[in-house]
Amino acid sequence: MTTKFISSAQNPIIRQLVQLKDKSRERKKSGTFLIEGLREIKLAIKGGYALETVLFCSELFSTEQLEKLINEPTDTIQISKEVYQKLAHRGTTEGILAVAKSKSHEVKNLVFNTGNPLVLVAEAPEKPGNIGALLRTADAAKADAVIIANPKTDLYNPNIIRSSVGCVFTNQIATGTTEEIIGFLKQESINIYCAALQASTDYHTQDFTKPTAIVVGTEATGLSADWLKHSTQNIIIPMQGEIDSMNVSVAAGILIFEAKRQRKFK
Repeated sequence: MTTKFISSAQNPIIRQLVQLKDKSRERKKSGTFLIEGLREIKLAIKGGYALETVLFCSELFSTEQLEKLINEPTDTIQISKEVYQKLAHRGTTEGILAVAKSKSHEVKNLVFNTGNPLVLVAEAPEKPGNIGALLRTADAAKADAVIIANPKTDLYNPNIIRSSVGCVFTNQIATGTTEEIIGFLKQESINIYCAALQASTDYHTQDFTKPTAIVVGTEATGLSADWLKHSTQNIIIPMQGEIDSMNVSVAAGILIFEAKRQRKFK
């Protein structure tokens, strides 16, 4: 394995990678993004992402570990600890990063391997931490897809990768406008259950054993009128305390695992 070595954080390649880490427009322009951490890179490989370059700090990650990780020919760059710290988003990873090619996430390209899909839809989530938690929830429930309507941030934001613990690579994910997604769900004959306060019924009274989309909005504004107009049924989680809402990822977890319970966790 032939490897170049970069010791300076001012190297043009490293400066370009810093831009890739920090700027959404650079990720979109290049069609690539930066992954940090061994677990995340392994999940990206498992999810079928192509790695363009792997960077490692030999003080933290050995060439033997690198050879075990990479099965296909990939450019590798050894970097100094100074360079690694410049590129790393967090201080506890194992000294390895990778540049990977982005995937298309158009909703029209979604393919279900079952005739009875269970889908989690989130409209306009803003906080990367919430998006990451939603992806972890979907992974835990083995949902057939996660669809993000009117996304406010790109999927390859380092905070989404980190907070999803790499589940951004293993979930089937699509993005699109609310109109596109409603059209797709109706085309696929998937029932739409919207988490909303208006005209709602307790979530556990509904039948989620048929093709189902669980749709959640933001805590601040909820779901847009289009979702409520096309909802099969609005659903609510009964609250017994003083507040009338909970974190979106917590609500999504309750709803999607009720669907899994009804499906006998199949």
